[in-house]
Amino acid sequence: MIRVAVDALGGDRAPDEIVAGAVDAASAEIQPLLVGPPSLDGHGLPLIAAPETIDMDEHAVYAVRAKPDSSLVRAARAVADRDADAVVSAGNTGAMLAASLLHIRRLPGVYRPAIAIVIPTKVGRSVLIDAGANADGRPEHLVQFAHMGAVFAEEILEISDPEVRLLSIGEEPEKGNQLTLEAHELLRGADHLRFGGNTEGRTLLEGDADVIVTDGFTGNVALKTIEGTVKSLLDALRSELESSTRGKLGGALIRPAARGIRSRLDPETYGGGYLLGLNGLVVIAHGSSSRVAIANAIRHAARGVEHDVVGRLQHRLTTYAAAARVSAGDGNTAL
Repeated sequence: MIRVAVDALGGDRAPDEIVAGAVDAASAEIQPLLVGPPSLDGHGLPLIAAPETIDMDEHAVYAVRAKPDSSLVRAARAVADRDADAVVSAGNTGAMLAASLLHIRRLPGVYRPAIAIVIPTKVGRSVLIDAGANADGRPEHLVQFAHMGAVFAEEILEISDPEVRLLSIGEEPEKGNQLTLEAHELLRGADHLRFGGNTEGRTLLEGDADVIVTDGFTGNVALKTIEGTVKSLLDALRSELESSTRGKLGGALIRPAARGIRSRLDPETYGGGYLLGLNGLVVIAHGSSSRVAIANAIRHAARGVEHDVVGRLQHRLTTYAAAARVSAGDGNTAL
C-alpha cells in the first residue's frame, strides 16, 4: 500500500475539501495520511498530529523555520522520515519548496528542483517544466529540467523517447533572451535528449512537443495564462448558450461534447504537479483545489511512487549530469 501524507490545512478550502478528497482517494492500494490538528475529523483515515498552519501569505522560509509543527512541514517530514511515500499539499507553494529542501533534500547533483505540470493538448499530453519553482535560472538548470521532464514523460505519460523543446519567442535558434539562447546551445548538444529546438507559447496546446522546458517565471505565467484562457472561454460559451431559448436548445445538443472538452482541459484532472529533483515525491496542488482535485493529486502522487520516478530520475541524473555540467563549462557542485 502506498502511503501519501496529505497537508490537511493547506489550501483555500481546507480542511473540509482536503479531507473529503483524501477519503475519496483511499483504496486498497492508496493510504492517505492526514496531517493536521488532533481535533481534525479524518473520517477514519490515519492522522499525523500537526497543530499549526502556514498561511498562503506568510514568508516561506521564515514560516517553515518558525513553525516546525505546521501541517505542511510535518507532511514533508513524514516523507523524509520514511513514514510516508509521498506528500500532497495545496498550501503555500514557496513554503512547500522550502520545507522539501530542508527535510527531504535534493537528489545528488541536482541544481534546483522544478515543478512539472501535465498540459492537455490537441493530440495528447505534454509536460511543462519548470512551472513555478524557480523565478530565475541558468542555462544548465534548464538542461537538467529537460532530463527531469523526459523521465516524467516516460514514466507517467508513458511516452517513449519524448521530444524536448525550449519555450521561446520564436522557433528560430537565434530568437530569445540570453537565457534561452544559451540554453538552446546546451540542449542541442545534450546527450540522451531528443531536442527538437524552440517552440512558441501559441503552440503549447497543439502538442508539438512532449516536454516543454523553460524557467519558472515564464512557465508559471504560461501555465496561468492557459488555465485562465480555457476557463474564460468555457464560461463564455456556457453564458452564451444560456442567454436565449435557441442557445439552450443548441446547448442540449452539444452538451456531451462540451463536457468532454471541459474534462480534458480541466486542471483538476491531475490535481497538481510534481516537484522533481528531490529525494522523495512531492505533489503541489492548486491553492483552490476541490475534493476532486485533491483526490486526483493523491492518485497522481501514488502513480509516481509506483513508477519509481525518484529512482529513475536519480539514475538519469547520476548518469548524465556530469556530462551536462562539462558542456556548460561549470565544474562546481550542485547549487
